[in-house]
Amino acid sequence: MMIMKFTHAIMLGSLAMASMGSAVAADDNELFGGEISGNVKFATDYVFRGESETMDGDVPVVQGTLGWANDDGWYTGVFASNIKFADPNLEIVTAPYIGKAGAFGDSGFTYDVMVFSYLYPGASYSNYTELWVRVAKQFGQANVQLEVTPTLDDWFGVDGWQGVNYAIHPSYDFNNGVMLSGSFGYQDLDGEGAEGWTHWNLGVEANYVGLTFDLRYHGSSVGDDHLVYGTQTEIFDDRVVFGVSKSF
Repeated sequence: MMIMKFTHAIMLGSLAMASMGSAVAADDNELFGGEISGNVKFATDYVFRGESETMDGDVPVVQGTLGWANDDGWYTGVFASNIKFADPNLEIVTAPYIGKAGAFGDSGFTYDVMVFSYLYPGASYSNYTELWVRVAKQFGQANVQLEVTPTLDDWFGVDGWQGVNYAIHPSYDFNNGVMLSGSFGYQDLDGEGAEGWTHWNLGVEANYVGLTFDLRYHGSSVGDDHLVYGTQTEIFDDRVVFGVSKSF
């Protein structure tokens, strides 16, 4: 089974790379007044708000993003990754998105508003959508971003469950290809039998020979008494994740 899941991951990565390569080769990345870009990432795990999306790092991940953006700040695209959950039908997530980014005049504050849908082929009962709202401010080489991300429908397809993620994302760019970044947030979850949790990460990114290397520590507040994840706390264990990515 592990070999099969890893094969799916490699196929996903190959497809993403082929698609991005075709996009890059066409008209110098330009399409409909905007620019095509892409990214492929290989990592030891996929951690989302403190939770391992691969059953406690049971399989490595291959992720791909293909996007389009124009000078007015509009953008759209799709993200995809292999995953692994207790539900065997949850093997891949594909996530189309559309958004608008810009600045608040000359204030130095920027905004980014995006609709992001999580689609699970073979497990459509788990599909859901979030509205990402982010405001950021640059302070020299440091940047601070605030995020409020509510669900627009039932969280992970669970009837009556609604969520809002609140987070702060600070970062510091050393202007030498190295960046220190982190996140601290709270995933609020409302509904019968629901309970939220705190999550955080801290890591360093380094650009070298055209690749981006990322080493990151993840943690959360989920324990044995958690109403939702108390029986599977291992997927919320503190962990270190290593990844390498290439942008096109």
